[in-house]
Amino acid sequence: MASASLQFFAFILALFGVFGDIAATLLPNWKVNADVGSNIITAITQMQGLWMDCTWYSTGMFSCTLKYSILSLPVYIQAARTTMVLSCILSAFGICITTVGMKCTKLGGDTDSKNHACFAGGVCFILAGIFGLVPTCWYTREIISNFLDQTIPESSKHEPGGAVYTGFISAGFLLIAGVIFCSSCFKRQQGAWIYPPNKHHFSSTEQESNAGYNLKDYV
Repeated sequence: MASASLQFFAFILALFGVFGDIAATLLPNWKVNADVGSNIITAITQMQGLWMDCTWYSTGMFSCTLKYSILSLPVYIQAARTTMVLSCILSAFGICITTVGMKCTKLGGDTDSKNHACFAGGVCFILAGIFGLVPTCWYTREIISNFLDQTIPESSKHEPGGAVYTGFISAGFLLIAGVIFCSSCFKRQQGAWIYPPNKHHFSSTEQESNAGYNLKDYV
């Protein structure tokens, strides 16, 4: 019962991780630049994401432009696009597989099959967490390095946006869920190895009687 509750808790974490992963991939605020200028009425907030760049004005106007050209983008944005999409796909596969392998569901067949499905889903969550953690770290590093660069003007410097933090938290949820699923399956398999099923052992009297019976057959 305890392992089933732990798996259910990991499944909830994985759901939050999947939704956060998809949101971080689609949100346009991976890096934000606020330019107030001489008058706060003309304040402009510029946001850049993986797929579009948006501008928000203090008057309430909001405009976005899509990034159609892939080859013109920096390498870290191209890598972030690829790895975040892979993270979303792997986490979705993990949700489907662990739904079959969890102990609280009636899918997946016998215990061994559910155990293997649960372990495979945990591996998918771990890979999805790694693929989601790498682009957020790389993107944050680029933002910080550009912010600390003295040759770049202040108007061109940015700060990490909400999508980066969402990506970090989602990757953490997926990693924790994957570790819980894999460790719960490993504990059950290890218990089966330590305590193998009892085999039928013949007593010494039974062995002697069988030996005597065999000798009489040969006489």
